[in-house]
Amino acid sequence: MCGIVGLLVKKPALREQLGALMVPMLIGMTERGPDSAGLAVFTDPLADTRRKLSLYSGMTEAGSDYDWTALVAALQTVAPDARAEIKANHAVLSFSGVAAPVAAAIKAHDAKLAVLSAGRSIELYKDIGTPAQVAERYGFGGLTGSHLVGHTRMATESAVTPDRAHPFTAGEDFCLVHNGSLSNPNGIRRKLEPRGIHFETDNDTEAACRFLEWRLREGDELKEALQKGFEELDGFFTFLMGTSTELALIRDPFACKPAVVAETDDYVAIASEFRSLAHLPGIKHAKVFEPAPEEMYVWKA
Repeated sequence: MCGIVGLLVKKPALREQLGALMVPMLIGMTERGPDSAGLAVFTDPLADTRRKLSLYSGMTEAGSDYDWTALVAALQTVAPDARAEIKANHAVLSFSGVAAPVAAAIKAHDAKLAVLSAGRSIELYKDIGTPAQVAERYGFGGLTGSHLVGHTRMATESAVTPDRAHPFTAGEDFCLVHNGSLSNPNGIRRKLEPRGIHFETDNDTEAACRFLEWRLREGDELKEALQKGFEELDGFFTFLMGTSTELALIRDPFACKPAVVAETDDYVAIASEFRSLAHLPGIKHAKVFEPAPEEMYVWKA
């Protein structure tokens, strides 16, 4: 059992409040996921020539005392203009150029330093702890942007570690959170690994994330990728996904895992249970509904 939350603000004036509105949503899912939590937030995109990587030092020996200055210095040959914005044991590294060679240089510098996300818009934070602890640790209440995807985890099929916390990402500016359990993640891995797609954990959610991002990379529009997900991914799931311009929700054909949506002229809010939506402004006048099984819900940022 896990908890998912998502929030997309329709009015630019609300972007400054995105994190503040989201924190009670995440904490409201504590009972559904007390062992780890995380979120991906989508900000205004960087220029076409720039990228950013979300990094996590919690699995290194230094932890929160990680020497980010030394990392930036070590990247001068591949990213001479790199700079790091640090929050506890996370940092968002921005630079000119493409992400892959910089990510490779980071791994060469320190194999235990985790690259959590890449893109022009996405920033990602996740860690072990209750949702309230993780939100406080990384200042979630101060986050700004157009939309976000969050998760609270109660581990059922893999260990409680930071790298197995959600959201999962693949490619650039794509993330996924999951409530449920897939029955065929190993089959998905066997399908994707010969295509050069590398897996970092044994988590079933990672298999779904990499499958859907692969379909997007192969040229599918998001709805086409989701339709192939219905055809290929077997099990019980509610998936909430974010791209730089979209928030998307799907449930399996049996809709075993809960979800509720509230939509107003100001926002679209999604959670596993209504209690995480009850504090939102204008909720009494929102259109509140339960997403149908095997239907696609996609909102534009």
